[in-house]
Amino acid sequence: MTKKRTFISFDYDHDKELKDSLVGQAKLKDSPFEITDMSIKEKIDDNWKKKARNRIKGCDVVVVLCGEHTDTAAGVTAELTIAQEEKIPYFLLRGRPDKECKKPKHALKEDVIHPWKWETLKLLFQV
Repeated sequence: MTKKRTFISFDYDHDKELKDSLVGQAKLKDSPFEITDMSIKEKIDDNWKKKARNRIKGCDVVVVLCGEHTDTAAGVTAELTIAQEEKIPYFLLRGRPDKECKKPKHALKEDVIHPWKWETLKLLFQV
């Protein structure tokens, strides 16, 4: 199985542990994806956006981790917009099953927030 290079978009201020969990799942033997940490820990400006665009273009898929504050996370909105502009496949993943998770700004109306289950992840990465 060829593993998909994956970019994780997440709310750095509220959902870092969600990213860490997904990175951990990527290390499982039967994982259909691999993750190289491409987080950019800088102020969002034109330079940041250029770096993000280059990193997203180098991936096969973008996973958007949705939490309670994703709709106000400027970095997530920028990364999703870049994925859409570059035509990189992406999907939204519910980060907190017991909380209301919000779509990022610029998510399409038809974008679904998928449940974070191992079987669901395997299916989403087959696309």
